[in-house]
Amino acid sequence: MNEQTIGINLNNLDEKYEFNKIAKQASGAVMYRQGKAVLIAAVAVDEKPVDEDFLPLTVQYMERAYAAAKIPGGFIKRETKPGDFETLTSRIVDRSLRPLFPKGFHYPVTISVMVVSSDSEVDMQVAALHAANAALYVSDISVQRSIAAVRVGKIEDELVLNPTLSQQDESVLDLLVVGSEQDIIMIEMRAIASEKIDDIEMDMIDPMMGGVPLILEHQECNEVDNEALVDAIAFAAKAIEEASGIYEKEFTPVMRTQLGLSLSEEKVDEELYAYIKANYSEAVAKAISHMAKSERSTELKKVRAQIMEALESEGKEADKELVSKVLDRYKTTVVRDMILDKGIRADGRGLDEVRPITIETNILPSVHGSCLFTRGQTQALVTATLGDKKDAQMFELITDKNTQSENFMVHYNFPGYSVGEAKFIGAPGRRELGHGNLAKRALEPVIPINYDGTIRLVSEVLESNGSSSMATICGGALALRAAEVDMIELVAGIAMGLVTDGERVAVLTDIMGLEDHDGDMDFKIAGTRKGITALQMDIKLGGIDLITLKVALEKAAQGKEHILDLMEEAEKEMESSQALPSTEHFSINPQKVADIIGKAGATIRDIIEKFEVSIDLDRDKGGVKLSGHDKEKVTAAKEHIEKIANAPVRKQMQYEVGKSYVGKVKRIVDFGVFVEMPDGFDALLHISKVAKERVNDLNERYHEGDDIEVVVMEQKGKKVELATPEYLA
Repeated sequence: MNEQTIGINLNNLDEKYEFNKIAKQASGAVMYRQGKAVLIAAVAVDEKPVDEDFLPLTVQYMERAYAAAKIPGGFIKRETKPGDFETLTSRIVDRSLRPLFPKGFHYPVTISVMVVSSDSEVDMQVAALHAANAALYVSDISVQRSIAAVRVGKIEDELVLNPTLSQQDESVLDLLVVGSEQDIIMIEMRAIASEKIDDIEMDMIDPMMGGVPLILEHQECNEVDNEALVDAIAFAAKAIEEASGIYEKEFTPVMRTQLGLSLSEEKVDEELYAYIKANYSEAVAKAISHMAKSERSTELKKVRAQIMEALESEGKEADKELVSKVLDRYKTTVVRDMILDKGIRADGRGLDEVRPITIETNILPSVHGSCLFTRGQTQALVTATLGDKKDAQMFELITDKNTQSENFMVHYNFPGYSVGEAKFIGAPGRRELGHGNLAKRALEPVIPINYDGTIRLVSEVLESNGSSSMATICGGALALRAAEVDMIELVAGIAMGLVTDGERVAVLTDIMGLEDHDGDMDFKIAGTRKGITALQMDIKLGGIDLITLKVALEKAAQGKEHILDLMEEAEKEMESSQALPSTEHFSINPQKVADIIGKAGATIRDIIEKFEVSIDLDRDKGGVKLSGHDKEKVTAAKEHIEKIANAPVRKQMQYEVGKSYVGKVKRIVDFGVFVEMPDGFDALLHISKVAKERVNDLNERYHEGDDIEVVVMEQKGKKVELATPEYLA
């Protein structure tokens, strides 16, 4: 195999693919370059298929510390478990490449993507997708399509194709679309909040802020409306269609000889299918009507047992696996036909009907904020915990030299019992991290950008039958309100589905697990009344047209409005948590911060001890944050600090050298006496300037509060040197 390098400059990406250079024993491999970034992607396949009816695909995206010229921190100086960004990127690559495999491909496949050189301007997720795609396309596995990934940003009201990382910092939109030719396979989107400065008259001056002109800012969530989102997706789709075609054209000559692996054929017994349809249609329909996943599974097992018993009594062969597959196929057909023919769903709902919702807030007495959100057979207990800046999660990115802090965290837990499974509860997997990340992206735009502290949301999924991530968003928004976080808007989430037979299309609102499994699309949308803050779409079809997408967005908006109505009603009945700490935010003249701190921190320590509060100060802006468990003490501490800050600003006198002044003994120490001068500032009378003879004990001569006559020897700025008339005599 001869080395071959292919350069492609497209969609604002300058990429270089090097084939047959590295990892030659893998099924397919590529060294991918973009800017200073270098990624190695390799594909390996096990030629022995699994017995189960699924594709055992494993994707690993890994970042090496040396890629950024770093040595791993911590006690163990090597890479250990993957970080959240690595896990989430692996999940994105998996969701994008899985639809490319032919039906019936049941061979274990691993796709490894390794970052060996980083670039602070390169989007590593797009780079990982393209590297993995190239390695898979040229491999000896029978994959005949190439994907392309496009990230769309919005800067100064203009859509930008594949913005650099620094450009992404200026964007109010983060839209990632993956597709193949005209087919969109995956979409992830989030709105990014920004601050807008209002016009202020220059004569609007706050004397408390030292005469600085006021600059008032307000936060914009930058929700995306349906029309703007469709336009952005269409913009990305056009770029994807061109790019995927070019990739296929350029990579095809480098493709390896195919292994010729046989594809598993679905076990279909038309006679058995007809037998089940003729004799057990009512039993299957009854089993489907059981809404909970665990109940439905149990009922279908009962139907299967009846079929097995009937076949055996008739002297016919009854293969348990075959009966299960045919029964499942018939069940799927019934579910889809009910939707397309009658507009009725398995649980009897209409296509655009949301399941019953109940909401309870602050049900946990020792928690800052909590919400039990139940929608149908999906239930999430979401809690909010407030902390200081020091409680933020520290993390590092391969594209950034500095450690960053995450002060808003969303953690999602999905125990086995939520779906009736007896399973050990362990560390969160990719699914848990992915759902938590989706909820975080949905809620983050409504959290104050400059929130002075740390927020942790935890969602405990107690029951699941469809879209527990959306329940996490709804419950999370109310838990934040219950914790009295100053959110801009409430956010609700809803999961949409789609069923089509090629001619007819049915869009489903608030899908349950059965419809997710047997449907053609999983479309999660979250946002405020003004628009969408986050979206995630995985399409099982070849693609989705923009007309259908618009219908799905409109239906989702209607469902979201219904849920927001219920959430607002629940908020009206919300009672404050007794565990919530009392917090005060206010501003003082920045020049007064030093007075609050005091000499060597004495004043601020005294306030903390006296009022039992914690204090955070912003020296530059004069911001003060007080926190404590006793509201009365927090209020008293605020009044005390404001009294110090509002005291008139003292100006130091310009003393006449050699002239006598009368002051007061402020404090006596071993090396001298601190004297409060007539201007209120302290000056030091050193023990060596008290008398001509040696003085052993100043306490024998002076007492605190006594008047004392001193002579100014020298004044340099705020430093005043003193002596006594006795010393100068």
